[in-house]
Amino acid sequence: MNARLLFVHALSPLHAGTGQGVGVIDLPIAREKATGLPYLPGSSLKGTLRDACTDDVRKKRVFGPDTGNASDYASSVQFSDLLLLLLPIRSLAGTFAWVTSPYILRRLHRDAQDAAVSGLPSNGPSPSADACVVSDDGCQITINAQVILEDLDLTATPHSDARGWAQWLGSQVFPNDTVWQQMLTARFGVVHDDVLSFLLDTATEITARIKLLEEAKTVKKGGLWYEEALPTETILSGLVVATPIKATRDEVFTTLTALMGKPLQFGGKATVGRGLCRLQMTGGN
Repeated sequence: MNARLLFVHALSPLHAGTGQGVGVIDLPIAREKATGLPYLPGSSLKGTLRDACTDDVRKKRVFGPDTGNASDYASSVQFSDLLLLLLPIRSLAGTFAWVTSPYILRRLHRDAQDAAVSGLPSNGPSPSADACVVSDDGCQITINAQVILEDLDLTATPHSDARGWAQWLGSQVFPNDTVWQQMLTARFGVVHDDVLSFLLDTATEITARIKLLEEAKTVKKGGLWYEEALPTETILSGLVVATPIKATRDEVFTTLTALMGKPLQFGGKATVGRGLCRLQMTGGN
């Protein structure tokens, strides 16, 4: 198979912006036009991974020629946009919950099939608008048969389908760490698509930033703005496709695997610690 499934786990707040906002938030995150779901542009992934590659010959074979010769030949690797998979939401029990929705899981299922990932759960939970489907074993985000996310009181609905999805996701995102696999299962929740849309408007991280006059140490005129970011522990997913042009399929995926061995920075605001992420690639079985 020429496709792999890629997961991005945010180790610090992730700001993949659109440049300028038109609402209250001056620097919002990028969102899909139709669904409103946040995403990390594939171009951001490709640029960061290209910069991390220190072998100049392999860099050109896998990622394409330098800017001045960009028309010589195409890149041997393509990245889709990385789409929201699990959004960390403040929870009254368990500190936070990793929340997703039926639509997001169906889309992930489609991508995973394209990447020939094995062991996919066959069924996806379908919660009502006032419920949250959780694992039926070891769940830590329920209190008095409820899941309280931000200001929402939802009825906890334990189900084996949720446990199946949580365990599969844990094995893919944290393949060598059983502690984090167990944490994901214990904090996994599936809410109605409409509920997730509400949380996406209320549970992202909003930070006020200011710019000071250097000598007076007072706020510069026009120097107050608001930035939006996906919170730490957000997990996104997408596809990586190898199209052998200068590099073979094996060379593409071997190169990417080596580059993903350490955390990388994506999006903006790198100098203030934003966008530090770990990557995990799977599939092709």
